[in-house]
Amino acid sequence: MAKKGFGPVGLLVIALVFAARAGAGLWAGKLGEERGIMEAAANLAVATFAGGCFWCMEADFEKVPGVAKVVSGYTGGSQENPTYDNYADSGHVEAVQVFYDPQKVTYRQLLDYFWRHIDPTDAGGQFVDRGPQYRSAIFYHDEEQKRAAEESKAALARSGRFKQPIVTPIIKFTRFYPAEGYHQDYYRTHAARYKFYRWNSGRDQFLREHWGKD
Repeated sequence: MAKKGFGPVGLLVIALVFAARAGAGLWAGKLGEERGIMEAAANLAVATFAGGCFWCMEADFEKVPGVAKVVSGYTGGSQENPTYDNYADSGHVEAVQVFYDPQKVTYRQLLDYFWRHIDPTDAGGQFVDRGPQYRSAIFYHDEEQKRAAEESKAALARSGRFKQPIVTPIIKFTRFYPAEGYHQDYYRTHAARYKFYRWNSGRDQFLREHWGKD
């Protein structure tokens, strides 16, 4: 859906950016350039979160009003241009970059939403997916995001929502590598497989238990 206030040039640029996904190599190699184009043309901000399977995180964040686009990928490791076959070997985690309109949704609101869609007490993975590549994390892009994340985490710990400690780390963002094209919008392009995986992952059952209808 076109965002109110976009000029024709901005809309064209964004369309070209998203069209780059048609070629996985181009999509994977141009993130830095595309992110700058998107932010300049559409006045979008960016947030980076890890919460286990990026299929699920992408699907959840794309439901948020004010979020323009969510990209699945890898971050936090040492290897350049990781792939799905080797990203875990160098410390990367599955993550999502969330491009959003700060006039419609704030970073703090995204943080609140993030906590409600992960298990922040699990340092060994998320739900059925085990291993450090599935750990949760908040990757801050500037000091303002860092401060907001720390305050949000502290508030969750004080709330008593969880009996165990909140272990999700807050980490300085370095670089993000988009995942292969077939991982993008997986919940739409492979809907049956996605629904089967998600139900059997235990994610939604956990979230209902701890958050209910909140």
